[in-house]
Amino acid sequence: MRILGIDCGGEFTGFGVVEQTPDQQLICVECGVVRLSPRDPLPRRLKRIFDDLGAVVERHQPAMVAIEEVFYASNAKTALKLGQVRGVAMLVAAHYGLEVAEYAPLSIKSAVVGYGRADKFQVQQMVARLLKLSEPPESFDACDALAIAICHLHTSATLQAHRAAAPR
Repeated sequence: MRILGIDCGGEFTGFGVVEQTPDQQLICVECGVVRLSPRDPLPRRLKRIFDDLGAVVERHQPAMVAIEEVFYASNAKTALKLGQVRGVAMLVAAHYGLEVAEYAPLSIKSAVVGYGRADKFQVQQMVARLLKLSEPPESFDACDALAIAICHLHTSATLQAHRAAAPR
């Protein structure tokens, strides 16, 4: 299974494609950041996110998209911009017919590090270890996107079991 993780941000939107092999190995297919200029008008920035994430989907054909839930914003304006970026990420998924899974930051850190209050450095080190990377991704945004994808892969078996057990 191949998952696209997206870490939404106003200036930097991280993405990470992680594949789980039949023998349960995790492989980093690609990761990076969509860098946006705060000088560009918002519609142009949102289009850039749509285009760049769409290109990632076309290149790697993920089975699903996983994103982080909104948990905190320093002010209403920041929250609104973050919501718009998340909306574009969800639109990309819908455009390509992909489902979206959303995870709380504590769940992501727990799934990857085993501790919901882990700091960025701990997440970065564990992502590198789980993906057997020679060094952690340089960007925290790309690393967080990989962590979101890993979280989904770690929890998807549980989600499928719950769906199967649910009364119809």
